[in-house]
Amino acid sequence: MTGTAYQLEVNPQIPERLERLEELANNLWYSWDRPTQGLFASLSHPLWQASNHNPKAFLKRADQKRLEATAENPVFLAALNRVVSNYDSYHEMPSMAHVHGRPFKEDDLIAYFCAEFGFHESLPIYSGGLGILAGDHCKAASDMGLPFIGIGLLYRQGYFQQTLNADGQQHATYNDSDFDDLPVSPVLDAQGQEVLVAVDFPGRTIQAKLWEVKVGHVRLILLDTWLPQNSERDREITHRLYGGDKTTRIEQEILLGVGGARALALLGLKPTVWHVNEGHAAFLILERMRSLMGNGLPFAAALEAVAANVVFTTHTPVPAGHDHFPEEMIRHYFSAWCHELGISFEQLMALGAEPGKTDLNMTSLAVRGSRHHNGVSRIHGDVSADICRYLWPQIEPYENPMDYVTNGVHLSTFLAPEWFETFERYLGIGWRERQTEHASWDGIKLIPDATFWSIRQQLKSKLLKLVRERVREQHQRNQGSPAHLDRLLKYADPDNPNVLTIGFARRFATYKRAALLFQDPTWLREIIGQADRPVLFLFAGKAHPADLPGQEIIRKIAQMAKLPEFEGRILLVEGYDLHLSRSLVSGVDVWLNNPIYPLEASGTSGMKAAMNGALNLSVLDGWWGEGYDETGEVANGWAIKPAPGHLGDAERDAEEARTLYEILQDQVIPTYYHTGPMGYSPEWVAMSKCSIATIAPRFNVSRMVGEYVKKFYAPAASHGRRYAEDDFAVARDVAEWKARVRGAWPGVRLHRLDTAERRLKFGGALHIEVAVQLNGLGAADVTVEALFGRPGHHGSIGRVRHYPLHCSGGTASGEALYTLELTPELCGKLEYRIRIFPTHPALIHKFETGLMVWL
Repeated sequence: MTGTAYQLEVNPQIPERLERLEELANNLWYSWDRPTQGLFASLSHPLWQASNHNPKAFLKRADQKRLEATAENPVFLAALNRVVSNYDSYHEMPSMAHVHGRPFKEDDLIAYFCAEFGFHESLPIYSGGLGILAGDHCKAASDMGLPFIGIGLLYRQGYFQQTLNADGQQHATYNDSDFDDLPVSPVLDAQGQEVLVAVDFPGRTIQAKLWEVKVGHVRLILLDTWLPQNSERDREITHRLYGGDKTTRIEQEILLGVGGARALALLGLKPTVWHVNEGHAAFLILERMRSLMGNGLPFAAALEAVAANVVFTTHTPVPAGHDHFPEEMIRHYFSAWCHELGISFEQLMALGAEPGKTDLNMTSLAVRGSRHHNGVSRIHGDVSADICRYLWPQIEPYENPMDYVTNGVHLSTFLAPEWFETFERYLGIGWRERQTEHASWDGIKLIPDATFWSIRQQLKSKLLKLVRERVREQHQRNQGSPAHLDRLLKYADPDNPNVLTIGFARRFATYKRAALLFQDPTWLREIIGQADRPVLFLFAGKAHPADLPGQEIIRKIAQMAKLPEFEGRILLVEGYDLHLSRSLVSGVDVWLNNPIYPLEASGTSGMKAAMNGALNLSVLDGWWGEGYDETGEVANGWAIKPAPGHLGDAERDAEEARTLYEILQDQVIPTYYHTGPMGYSPEWVAMSKCSIATIAPRFNVSRMVGEYVKKFYAPAASHGRRYAEDDFAVARDVAEWKARVRGAWPGVRLHRLDTAERRLKFGGALHIEVAVQLNGLGAADVTVEALFGRPGHHGSIGRVRHYPLHCSGGTASGEALYTLELTPELCGKLEYRIRIFPTHPALIHKFETGLMVWL
């Protein structure tokens, strides 16, 4: 057709009786309130699917006559009233003044910075696990009534949409979002004008528009540079999530950290806790220091004042995964900053320095600019402590300030709606408010096995229906034949879900080893090829467009799925997104995860699967190192023990693949198909119930955020106030003390004056005398202590007890004399060591200086 095509969209008028639908559509509370989602879907299920479950976009395209008829429908109006009543009750919940016994002041505010947020498919500004975790963190903060605000960037293009050709070649498509369709609104000032924040870049000033997202009680502020007053290049800064080159990356991170901090100030908000979630936002430390230094606070004192209330969470388990920028790039963007504040460029670079490298490491900057640091699982906490050991060079990693909080997931978002009524019946009304109480979940055992199995089968049937739709669309686009499609979907039958279904869905990074299952195809064929015990493997996930090895893994899975012996038993589903993710974690029987130990920082998909009754089969890495439990009557899943660390890559993969095959062949498949007279396996149902009862109370995000409150948020708020009092007197004092200690520390020495006794009779006293060369420091500046315990492995001491030595004068040579009188309480072989480290009453962590000398 010739001529110009003009675009026009006609939006309906929402009837007065339905007007609160618009309020519901503009608060991401709908992303975890299933009745709200069901309300919109009931208006038009096809439109709900076509609008990607986006209530705002849905209302803009709804049929006017349908809306007017619905406004007269008493059944719908009753449902709307129930949803609105729940919505109002939720938002009338008072803010928590105390959580887990830790007080928050009236003016406390936690500012949570992250480069991506994943709440729901209707707001595509996330790429994967980091964003989903950030979204869940905000949801839990809302549920708990915390004083909390999120800060991020509003990308026109979120992560890419994935399609796969017949050979498994990934194709990435990026689409611009229409902000009118998103649950966002511009931030307006008192005069009703849009609020813009200015960020200085070399030779120019960039303006960023502020947008607001409502997440229950929580606000999320997003910055957007796609403005006519910015150059075309500068508009591109927030165009694509993690897009562009190194220049775009640093400009995004400056905008997030510096612009985000300025946005809060512009809005009159004064956070008392600043949470840097991964290193992307670490430049906020420099911006906060700049602000304090502009008011006369010296550089070192400004660092102490800022760091006192900064919480930093690292999610990256490998050193190469941490963002870093070349020295010349940092000089380009921050030399004017240094000149303005009268500091040397070397002082700035030192904040992000890493030994042997000239780049600025964003993790180093984040750690040096914070006093509260954590990994995201117990194992990852240890890995992070080792990766960051150079920041506390004289402290053993197990004692350095790196802590951990194991991740969790938002139960209301990822628990399938089919469970809610049953849980309320057997766990009791209000079970969600008691979700962190282990005893509350004992009611899972009371659910009749037949009822439990029926729900699990319903969920699997829904999953298989979605899988068939996705695979059919994929097959038709790639011009496959209908006959071959029937073969592919032989075991993915929603009407017959009695097939053991195993899911593997996540980012296709090489360390996650998605193709480990195919290590020995002959053995795998023997395991899953039995006609009376079929097994269906579902694979889904994306590889970063620049990750060629990751894309090669996808192609390998596609090739294996084509082999006659695996045809229909292995399905690779394209377009992995939150919708497919929720279906997979709720519908599969087994969740498979086999990363290279210890490179799985935490992982959360297995938690989501477990709380829906799926069983995890995973390497004991990340969260599963804490979650796996075989101590009860039944286990809550299966564990692949990591191969010994001395093995090479090929030997390690072979060893762990062998374990995987053995577990599948000897335990998983026989247990699933050991069916009783009711058509299901009682042993499997018992394990499935155990999975929910042991994992749901421990790995939900309410527990996680509660730990952040107790371990970090409340202490950080308190430390921040203390360091800022009396014109930052404590910050100044600590900064001056650290400079004095660091100057003297190379000359600190200690040696023993008494002769070490080798044997004592029980009840006898051990006398220790140590002479300490303090090199100008005073006794109040240091702690000298003895560590006692049983001899441990690799020269360590088990169950250490600390005994301080007391300064009892001086020696003739001018050294300080420290003594200890101790009567050991144990018999047998003991071991003790003596050390000295700096101490100050205002330190937030006793080893934050990173200095220590051992005798």
